[in-house]
Amino acid sequence: MTTTRTLGRSGIEVSAIGMGCWAIGGPLWGDGGQPFGWGEVDDAESIRTIHAALDAGVTLFDTASNYGAGHSERVLGRALAGRRDRVVIATKFGNRSDEATRRALGTDTSPAYAVRSLEDSLRRLGTDHVDLYQLHINDLQVPAALDLVGTLEDLVTQGKIRAYGWSTDNPDSAEAFAAAGPHCAAIQHDLSVLADNAAVLAVCDSHDLASLNRGPLAMGLLTGSTRAVGADDVRGVAPEWLVWFTDGKPTPQWAARVEEIRAALTADGRTLGQGALGWLLARSPRTVPIPGCRTVAQAAENFATLALGPLGDDAFAEVERLLADLRPAHAG
Repeated sequence: MTTTRTLGRSGIEVSAIGMGCWAIGGPLWGDGGQPFGWGEVDDAESIRTIHAALDAGVTLFDTASNYGAGHSERVLGRALAGRRDRVVIATKFGNRSDEATRRALGTDTSPAYAVRSLEDSLRRLGTDHVDLYQLHINDLQVPAALDLVGTLEDLVTQGKIRAYGWSTDNPDSAEAFAAAGPHCAAIQHDLSVLADNAAVLAVCDSHDLASLNRGPLAMGLLTGSTRAVGADDVRGVAPEWLVWFTDGKPTPQWAARVEEIRAALTADGRTLGQGALGWLLARSPRTVPIPGCRTVAQAAENFATLALGPLGDDAFAEVERLLADLRPAHAG
């Protein structure tokens, strides 16, 4: 069974499932007390979780400069010390934050900030290069994104990054960035069994890009968890884009949809979360889901999917039948 995939035209080989490192960053606060993190974390457990992911065959770790105001990068750097040559590190830039106060400070998408943010990320990660450097502003206007391409290409030439990409759900944005950037290798976008995005996947196909899937477990909804979360968790005071949770609890209509597909996702003995990840692996040969983990138990469950592989054809078809009203027929 193939347990690796390629980061698009970069040729960089990664595990077919990566580890998302947002949650291990701990708290980050925005205006009005809006939480942008997942609550308090235990750094020792986070490091054990990263090591468990490595032991399970994970080689891709995805973080960002603002996850926990840089704390995620620091913890990841500590966990990967002495192991850097075994892994592929992806990080992101564009969202400013203050490490001392754990406050979000708005955005900066200037070329100068892209360079400065990278230097800070390299320092926190304890490395001399990042494998995939991603623009983190989903809805940035295309001209502003294209202004970054020359700088990103210079960073590739300098050996400070190996490739770059954009975290965006907009297929037109992805198309323009990929067409302009020779070393653009990936688009990170929201994708799960509940939220397909055939248009972005088509861009990835046409430009030989990897599809990094954030939200592959719908922020935990697709693990079947029904426990309420606290006010320091982004799901507790959900921003407008986060539809899966309301007031810290699973949104009833979405929880009902999960129950509709539970049997199909678990038919071959997988857990619900493993079935959701298996659906993504079956969706396209370009997909690389990056579920977040902050405990060893979560890592063990999520990354066992590497051995289970893509969801079977019959189960995949049944899920599509049950969710046909959510999306148009997808290509591929």
